Parts: sequence; C-alpha cells; structure tokens
Amino acid sequence: MSRSPRPPRWLLPAVLVLVWLAVGTVLGPFAGMLGQVATNDSAAFLPRSAESTEVVTLQRSMATAESIPLVVVWSSAPAALPPDAAAGARHALAGMTGLQGLAGPPGPPVRSDDGKALQAVVPLRADLGEQLRPTVASVRERAQIPGAGVFLAGPAASQADLVDAFGGIDGLLLGVALGVVLLILVAVYRSVLLPLVVIMSAVFALALASGIVYALARHGVVRVDGQVQGILSILVIGAATDYALLLSARFREELTRTPDRFAAMRTAWRRSLEPILASATTVALGLLALLLSDLANNQALGPVGAIGIAAAALAAVTFLPCVLVLLGRAAYWPKPPHAGHATSSGVWERIARLIQRGPRRVWATTLGVLVVAACALPLFSAGGLPLEETFIHTEPSVTAQRVLDAHFPAGQGDPAVVVTRAERSTAVLDAARHTPGVASATLLPATSGTGPGANLRTVDAVLGDPADSRAAQRTVRDLRDAVHRVPGADALVGGYTAQQVDIQDTAAHDRLVIIPVVLAIITLILIALLRAVTAPLLLVATVLLNFAATLGVSALVFPAVFDLHGADASVPLYGFVFLVALGVDYNIFLMTRVREESRRHGTRAGVLRGLTTTGGVITSAGAVLAATFAALGVIPLAFLVQIAFIVSFGVLLDTVVIRSLLVPALVHDMGERVWWPGRLHREE
Repeated sequence: MSRSPRPPRWLLPAVLVLVWLAVGTVLGPFAGMLGQVATNDSAAFLPRSAESTEVVTLQRSMATAESIPLVVVWSSAPAALPPDAAAGARHALAGMTGLQGLAGPPGPPVRSDDGKALQAVVPLRADLGEQLRPTVASVRERAQIPGAGVFLAGPAASQADLVDAFGGIDGLLLGVALGVVLLILVAVYRSVLLPLVVIMSAVFALALASGIVYALARHGVVRVDGQVQGILSILVIGAATDYALLLSARFREELTRTPDRFAAMRTAWRRSLEPILASATTVALGLLALLLSDLANNQALGPVGAIGIAAAALAAVTFLPCVLVLLGRAAYWPKPPHAGHATSSGVWERIARLIQRGPRRVWATTLGVLVVAACALPLFSAGGLPLEETFIHTEPSVTAQRVLDAHFPAGQGDPAVVVTRAERSTAVLDAARHTPGVASATLLPATSGTGPGANLRTVDAVLGDPADSRAAQRTVRDLRDAVHRVPGADALVGGYTAQQVDIQDTAAHDRLVIIPVVLAIITLILIALLRAVTAPLLLVATVLLNFAATLGVSALVFPAVFDLHGADASVPLYGFVFLVALGVDYNIFLMTRVREESRRHGTRAGVLRGLTTTGGVITSAGAVLAATFAALGVIPLAFLVQIAFIVSFGVLLDTVVIRSLLVPALVHDMGERVWWPGRLHREE
C-alpha cells in the first residue's frame, strides 16, 4: 500500500502568509477609521464616581442639559471699544439664533469694567461630536463686528482645539513612526528585505488590532479617543518590531549553525516563543490593570492596548517566521549568514569582559548614577497643567482665555456649577457667595426638566482665580465644604475646575491601587518564567529604579526644555505601566537567554554569553521602541509629549545602562544564588 506524498515544507508557511495578507487587506483600512468611533468629549472621560460627574448627569436631566459653553469675547485692547460695539454684539448674537448646534439662545453681551471688552456665552450642544469644529467656526464668523477682534474661549473652544490637535492623527503618526523604524532598521541591519518584512509584520498587527478595536468601539464595548488611538498605533508598532527583531536575530544565529533553513527556524521559533509570550503577557496584563482605574480614559486604554499587544505577538510568531523561512538567507541580503560562520559581537564581547573583570565596580557605578538621577524625583509635579500649557503651541482658545482673563474676573469663562435642591437654593447661593475665592454667584432660572431634574436649581459661581489654577482648585474644595454643610440641600459642585480636582484625586488613588497590582503581575510572571525568586525580585527592583531615575530626569527636562511646569495627573501612571512592563521585556529577553546558556556553562559564564548574543538585538529593539514613542511628539499636546519623552528616555536608559551593565554585573556577582530557591540543572 503506497503512502500519500507528504506536502512540501513550504506549503504551511505560504498559506499563513496568504492569510495575513488577507487580514491586512481587509482590516487595514480600519486603522484610519478609528476616528469615526472615537470621542474627544472630555465629559465622557471623567471619574465615574466623582462629584463633578454626578453634576454632569444631573445637568442632563434638566432642561439645560447637553450644553457646553462657548464664550465669545470682543476686544479692541489697548484701545476702548467703539461706541456701537454693544449694539453690534447684540445684533451678531441675534443672528446666531437659528444656528444648528445651539443648545439655547445666546446670553446678552456683558461689558468689562475697563470698557475694553465684551463677552457673551453661547451654549452649544454637548453631543455635537464631529460637528463641533464647524459649529465653532460658524459662531466665529457670525460674531464679527466692526472695530473689534473676536476671540472664542471656554470649554467648547478648548474642545474644538483638542479635536484639531488629534485631526489626521492616524496618517501623520503612523507615517512618522513607520518611517523612523524603517530608517533605524536599515541603519542597524544594513539589509534590504529584513526591514521591510519587519515593517509588514507591524502593519499587519496594527490592521488586526484596529479591526477588532473598531468593531468593539462601534458596539460600545470599548471607548476610544484620540489619545488612546495614538498610543495604540505606537504600542503595536513598537511591540511588533521588538518581537520581530528577537525572532529574526535568533533565526540568523541558527542559520550559522545549520544549512537547513527549516531546521533553523524550528529552533529559533521554539527558543523565542517563551520570551515573546512572556513579554506580551506581562505588558497586556499590566495594561489590563488600568481597568481598576476610576478614570474612563485609563480604563479605555487597558483593553485596547492589550488587544494591540496580543496582535503584535500573534504576527511575530505566525506571519514573521513564515516569511523568513520562505526567504531563507535572502532575508539578510546583502550579508546573508552562512553555516559555520558565526557573526561577530565585538562591542558586546568587550562589555562582557569589562563585567567579568570587575562586576561589583560596574554595578556600583551604574547604581550610583541611577540613584543620583532618582534624587530629583520629588521635583516631579503631577498636579495638572494650566490651560496655556496643555497645548504645545498657542491655540486660539488659549489666546482667547488670556484676553478674557485680562478684562473679566479670572474664572468668568469656566464658572463652578453648583446643583442643589430647589427649596434650599437660596441658602446654597448665600453659602457660595461667602466662600473665599468666589468672585460672584448667580442663581440661574428654574428649568422645565422632568424626572430627577424637576426639583433642582443651578448656581453659577465665578471664581476669582483662573479656572485652571491651583488657587481655583483650593476654592472649589472650600466651596464644596461650604455647600455640603447646607442642611437638606444635597448640593454638588461641578464644572471645569471641579473636574480637574476630581481627576487629580482619582489619579492619586489609581496610582496607589494599580502600581502594586502591576508589580505583583510582573513578579509572578517572572517567577514562573525563570523558576526562581531572587532573579525576578532583582529585575523588578532595577526597573523600578529606572522609573524613578527617568521621572527625576523628566522633572528637570520638562521646565528647562519644553517649558512645562508640571504634568497631567495620569502621566506618572502611564509612564509606570509602559516603562515597567516594557522594561521587564528586555530583561526577559536577556534572562531567558542567560538561563539557557547557564544550563550549559554555569551562571557566570552564562550571563556573559547571554549578554554577548542578545546585546545587539535588544539594544536595537530599545532604540526602535524609543523612536516609535518619540513619534507621539508630533501631536501638539503636552500630555503626549511628556509620555513620549518619559518612555523614550526610560527605554534607552533601560537598554543601554540597566540591561547592558547593571543586571549582568549583579547576576555575575551573585552567581548561582540568583536562581534561589531553585537550582539550575546543568546540561551535559
């Protein structure tokens, strides 16, 4: 009986490549369509249980619900306004009555005490979405009057500028990130095909992740904004490239040991699978820990980022090995590896000899440098940024707010909003007026709301300090204390400043909850991977030190280089999750190879061999990840610029100093004790 012929070895890789080509073709367009299911409405990302969020909910049950104020300012400073400016402003406002997107009639124009400015509030619907920008533009056009400039301030104007900042994020950010990665890969590997194959792997991973996220966001399972959208692209490209470099480097190494490319890939895939999956699991679970946050944008990033990491790992262990095995040595042309010709690692061999000669001197010196950098950590302020520093460039809403503050009470454009029971509204109004820091308070007319809003009244409290200042935040805390003491009022304080207070408080609470959870996840994964306790604790301690040193350097760089005198409340948490999870990645790549080599040659020789063989690829992976996160700097938002610097600098510090010097020197000094409480069984 004759046997059926075995299928050729290239058939399965070819089929998988075709499958991924289909995935990229079908799902690729969704990377540019995420903006269609994204929301940049700041109210959608408030802390779920915060007082300011309850105010938003109550406002939506009142007749004035679904509104966001747009403050129109007319100014001719330094000269006085023309005599007919007020009449012109009233005529312009009357002309806006039929404008689509208004939540109600515009308020009357109010003249400043110095006579150089007028201001009026135009309420816009809060659910305008993509129509916000054209609506704001229409208001600007209709507000023009002779002899005075028109400026648009307030939450609606800031939100419109935010939408502009994220406009075109998909194409610009993706193009910059992929371009930088391609340049680095070509410079490092001096190959024609390999960089293109790695880029294809990253692009297909992003297509898969984007398709899944788009479907989930469209059905309301996950929430996406411009910030999450940008981080997803960077995270997938960076992670997919890192995993691809690890596998391709191991494949190249195995090709120097055997002429059979299929046998070489089997060994490379088997040896790379464990560290890639461990790395992906570490980062994905670290991101999913963000679900414990009470901030909706943090919660949004958790599952979206985890999906991106899973897609990156899947592409690295399925698409990439298939393409590489089909190309064989041609993937590394014009310098393909040949069996029996090992590649040279001169610089890493010199570093290994340096560590071998004096491991304690090496780790003591590097430890001292990191500790000195970490000493600046107390200077790092995450108390939020003023509006004028939120954008890297001076946006129209920032200029308008400066004009408004120059002529009217500082908090005029963003008053604190107090919602209270109608029968106690007079007492609440009195309490608000007597709160230090409140310039004025006004009881708004009763509304015709139904349900929970039928028995509610609203008090607008204008703050004496700019709404984005620390002084205004202290006033809001005092205001809350004052109105909470009014018996039977059930008063709640919301508005822009109150939202910032709640975000700061929630972010501080999130750090106390999420950071220990992430550390526990990472430690447990490392213990399972390395079958030891000492080594995992050592690695976690080094990445924590890297995080502290990075924040210390950032505290000095942000004001000196970027002219940013603080950071958003979520920056330390995002920086921690990315740096610690991704920092452990490189130590996973190193220590799995060290463990493999130590089973053959002993720990001290094994760590030197592991450093020599992985040094080039891990450093290249770190440079690629740093460059991809640096691409976030093309978005003119301080939050993303700060995240870009923290992750880029921290990753380079980790790969160049900690993973190359500190960890190998510590492991070499400790010897076999690093695998405690287990014992490393030597291979014969």
